[in-house]
Amino acid sequence: MGMFDFITGGDKKKAATMTPFLPKDIYEAAKLDFADIIAPSALRITPREMNLGDKLVRTFYVISYPRFLNDSWFAPIVNLDKMFDVSIFVHPIDTATVLRKFQKKVAEVQSQIMTREEKGMVRDPVLDTAYRDIEELRDKLQQAQERIFEVGVYISIYGDDQEELDKAESEIRSILDAKLVYVKPALFQQEQGFKSVLPMGRDMLEVSSKLNSSPLSSLFPFLSFDLTSDKGILYGINRHNASLILFDRFSLENYNSVTFAKSGSGKSFATKLEILRSLMFDTEVLVIDPENEYEYLANAVGGRFFSISLSSEHHINPFDLPVPREDESPSDILRSNIVNLVGLFRIMLGGLSPEEDALIDRAITETYALKDITGTNDFTGMSPPLLSDFELVLAGMEGSESLVQRLGKYTKGTWAGFINRPTNVDINKKFVAFSVRDMEDELKPVAMYIVTHYIWNAIRKDLKKRLLVVDEAWWMMKYDDTASFLYSMAKRGRKYYLGLATITQDVEDFLKSPYGLPMLTNSSIQLLLKQSPTSIDVVQKTFNLTDEEKYLLLESDVGEGIFFAGLKHVAIKIFASYTEEQIITTDPSQLLAIAKAKKDAM
Repeated sequence: MGMFDFITGGDKKKAATMTPFLPKDIYEAAKLDFADIIAPSALRITPREMNLGDKLVRTFYVISYPRFLNDSWFAPIVNLDKMFDVSIFVHPIDTATVLRKFQKKVAEVQSQIMTREEKGMVRDPVLDTAYRDIEELRDKLQQAQERIFEVGVYISIYGDDQEELDKAESEIRSILDAKLVYVKPALFQQEQGFKSVLPMGRDMLEVSSKLNSSPLSSLFPFLSFDLTSDKGILYGINRHNASLILFDRFSLENYNSVTFAKSGSGKSFATKLEILRSLMFDTEVLVIDPENEYEYLANAVGGRFFSISLSSEHHINPFDLPVPREDESPSDILRSNIVNLVGLFRIMLGGLSPEEDALIDRAITETYALKDITGTNDFTGMSPPLLSDFELVLAGMEGSESLVQRLGKYTKGTWAGFINRPTNVDINKKFVAFSVRDMEDELKPVAMYIVTHYIWNAIRKDLKKRLLVVDEAWWMMKYDDTASFLYSMAKRGRKYYLGLATITQDVEDFLKSPYGLPMLTNSSIQLLLKQSPTSIDVVQKTFNLTDEEKYLLLESDVGEGIFFAGLKHVAIKIFASYTEEQIITTDPSQLLAIAKAKKDAM
């Protein structure tokens, strides 16, 4: 019998004519079809299970139910983190036939009750309860409020070996036994049981119980958290029920997300996958990349990639001003930019005293005034000042000697040329990435602040659906000014149709910042991938995880974790197609193989 005929129960006489099994014979006979391709390499049927290639499968059926079934009684089974299949067969029974049987049954139960009363025996509560239940159900059937069905429930569990199969069986049995639902293995009927569970709608076991509409409704497996929506992108697969996690971050109360994961757990892979899929839905994406991980993706999608370093040809002038919108005045724009620049100088100069803070504030205002940029005139199209202009103004102020001395390394010293030049980057593309990998570690927070500020000014210029990704966000959370600015974007981003995605592997450093927890609460989406044992307790407390969820994060494979969206969260497995994986992979071995393939093709 061929594999397809085994599954479908085809005609054995017909099967006898289609016999080629050797690869040569199959090729010559041209009998290889789709069923042969997807079928297991071999199978063996035993009384208690079946061997399907390298997997074992065992099928059970439900034989009895308790008097009452709660709405969520099947939830622990549906959400069980095991490989299994469930088939539910529902066969309606004619109500008139049922009512005739009920009439006879009522008469029998009533007769037993009367006989016991005549004999002076103590009332039997079992008979009394049965009588009331039958009468109540009969009334509902007569009023068409209920119907009776023959219901068969079959469960097939899978395992790599006998031990794993027995363990899964024991777990399922214990869950169901606690709810007074009892199952039996399909002894000597494993073939029929397996075929009944296949999605072919064929009940070959024909083991059923009679249930009315109310308990039957509790059986349907709509019991696990589901994050499948009508629109959005595919984030991954629900590990509990294999449903698709489709979600649109721009449909939530805010568009922000936070990703926590240890190094090598797949956080960059997951982020790139979201970026790639978001681009297909007309979302502009901007990335601040500390490790040069997004260059290949930028080239693949026709985006732009800027390397920001001391020797780079790409420059951003922090004194740039955005074009005021219709609902904004020039004075508000100028004031906001001055406040942000004061924060930048706090980072650059290693902190400011109150006197120095006031001095810097006044010097920035006067520097803009030298270029005729004030809050009273329209500065659109005017050339902004440079850092060297600010230095000259600051040098002419009393008490600025220390500040000028510290600022000198950015204008004339080893760090000169970094920010003391006009802006020459253009982000008018669907995908833009800024890399700060080659920037000295001491300057990375400064560079990330400047880039973020520049992006924020560009975002405020016109309203578009955008996603800003800040990878390794702990760099910015190290300083209050950079963290405060990032938090401000998280709060105000929705007004400008902006989603902020922050990613970090240093959970503790992120949450130690006074802005860490507020940013978390202002993010409607959270993604937790594999965590380190040193940080898991902090993560568990922050996200109010159960012990089972805690251990799930400790034992997860790459690309596995917990996905939070609003008030719901599910266990997630992130998948990518072959083409997507070739574009977004961060595995060094794969990157070398891709580079070699390109070189060989040239």
